[in-house]
Amino acid sequence: MNNDLLSVLKLVSEGTLNAEQALETIQGFTNGSDAKIDTDRKNRVGFEEVVYGRGKTPAQIAAISKVYAEKQVNFICTGLSEEKINGLRDLCTDCTFVPEAGIVKRIVNPIDTKEGTVAVITAGTSDLYVAKEAKEILEFCGVGAKLYADIGVAGIHRFLSHKDDISRADVIIVIAGMEGALPSITGGMFPQPVIAVPTSAGYGTALNGFTALFAMLTSCAAGLTVVNIDNGFGAAMAAVRIINILNLRKSGH
Repeated sequence: MNNDLLSVLKLVSEGTLNAEQALETIQGFTNGSDAKIDTDRKNRVGFEEVVYGRGKTPAQIAAISKVYAEKQVNFICTGLSEEKINGLRDLCTDCTFVPEAGIVKRIVNPIDTKEGTVAVITAGTSDLYVAKEAKEILEFCGVGAKLYADIGVAGIHRFLSHKDDISRADVIIVIAGMEGALPSITGGMFPQPVIAVPTSAGYGTALNGFTALFAMLTSCAAGLTVVNIDNGFGAAMAAVRIINILNLRKSGH
């Protein structure tokens, strides 16, 4: 922290930063109209802030997006319904929209590519929305991801046909609804970190994802990491942290 502060003070003395910019750099956030934008998150934890859009209006998201653009920071927002995305199209004309993942994004700086890959597996096609959210977040964070869709336990031969490809990944994200069995099979077959995501797909006693969640939490496959229901974002960020540490270790840090 002392070295960072000294660097900022030098930039002020050289005239590169004014006092207001220096304060913002030191405190690590920018005040928007309804939000404080965390401009220092990448320096602290290795990835930029991701905006959660479900509880925000299109106008609020557009205002936050504008602050990101002014600060030349990459912007991505998750949790967006099709209706909200349509409401943003005229407000964020320079953004890219990914409705199948509930995401809007604007990339203004090159993304630092990291060594390592993540396999994103879905049990069924009903889980694709969550999987595509995870894949978008991984790629936003510079992590390569490959999607293997609809390879659940109802036809285990489909899963086994991808076994060799999946084995080459550094981290595996497994997304399943219904009874949530696929992460247990994956965790018993592969040595990599396995991150399980229950989804709300399923009839009656699937209980909007709670049955899958309970199955994953009580899995007999040791060492599964389980995130919240439909939380592709959380699974991706768990994988990013693992990949970031592997990269730091490889670089000697």
